[in-house]
Amino acid sequence: MGKASREFDIVVYGATGYTGRLVAEHFVREYGGKGDAPKWAMAGRSKEKLAEVRDLIGAPADTPLVIADASDPGTLDAMCHRTRVVLTTVGPYQLYGDELVAACVRSGTDYADLCGEPVWMRQKIDEHEAAAKASGARICFSSGFDSIPFDLGVLMTQKEAKQRFGAAAPRVRGRVRGMSGGASGGTVASLTETMKAVAKNPSLISILRSSFGLTPGFEGPDQPSGMIPHYEDDLGKWAAPFVMAPINTKNVHRTNFLLGHPWGTDFRYDEMVLTSPGDAGKAAANAIASVMKNPFGAKPPKPGEGPSKEERENGFWDVLYIAEMPDGRKLHYGVKGKYDPGYGSTSRMLAETGMALLKSDAPGGIGTPGFFLGEALVERLEARAEISFGVEN
Repeated sequence: MGKASREFDIVVYGATGYTGRLVAEHFVREYGGKGDAPKWAMAGRSKEKLAEVRDLIGAPADTPLVIADASDPGTLDAMCHRTRVVLTTVGPYQLYGDELVAACVRSGTDYADLCGEPVWMRQKIDEHEAAAKASGARICFSSGFDSIPFDLGVLMTQKEAKQRFGAAAPRVRGRVRGMSGGASGGTVASLTETMKAVAKNPSLISILRSSFGLTPGFEGPDQPSGMIPHYEDDLGKWAAPFVMAPINTKNVHRTNFLLGHPWGTDFRYDEMVLTSPGDAGKAAANAIASVMKNPFGAKPPKPGEGPSKEERENGFWDVLYIAEMPDGRKLHYGVKGKYDPGYGSTSRMLAETGMALLKSDAPGGIGTPGFFLGEALVERLEARAEISFGVEN
């Protein structure tokens, strides 16, 4: 059966979990009873829990419920053959994602996740890239705050640089100007599992360390480390390490790689957090660098836990991109989101990635939101996810 004639457009796999429920809520809120509503279903291990969440979020009583379990590959195959797109929040993906990616590749089903686990992502690229191209499955990793604002932020900054300067910028800085929102237990578990995997197989460290860990066969120029606090004269603020930079920078370079290096094979990119001017800013930058050694504190949240509804709705994030041309000209571009980045905003990003995949004619393979969807996803995020993209000077 061709993908177009499948029973569902989108299945939200993991809909009973903390983030999966938020993704399902997005479809209820944004598309309930509307003409452009997708045919969507909720999937998970327990029909009773799925029905409970369906009722709690106000989804229609006839919303389809699909039983699927990461430990039973047959149920994953059956789910994938029923839908055009699977959105999965069931992580850590290195523990629970292998069979689902394989099932999507086999069935030609599009897939999007919230993965921030670069070692596992590289392993899936090596295992499934050729088969995904052959089946037409588009495997779209990192479709949340890891790494959509950064992936698409650089894409749009470079589009503006080409229009204004006639060429892409060989150097872009990503600078987080503000962010409010908590970590989830799932995020903590993913980092923990990555560290365990590296401890078992130290050869994986090279993937973690390199900004080109997701571009097999291509190694670009030395990149700014982003790990040493410093004062940025042009912004008048101190910059400190950013905990998500190791995954985001890899995805940005993968997008450039898959697009055929429109930003050049010598492109350099880093991400940091801006603090404030003067001694206070310096102290804050140094404190952040110290905290990076244990970013989640003494009592990290457990899987299934995350910020409250009030915390999600009061959260926000704001990222500045500075494109630098060889002759000294610069361009500032901003990407900003309402809601806390890891949940309120991430759940909307994943849902709209699924919607954009339905409309996309991109080829199969293992890619990024920037490669598969690009500006089409930017438009959806502006219209449906309260995220803004725009030139600032």
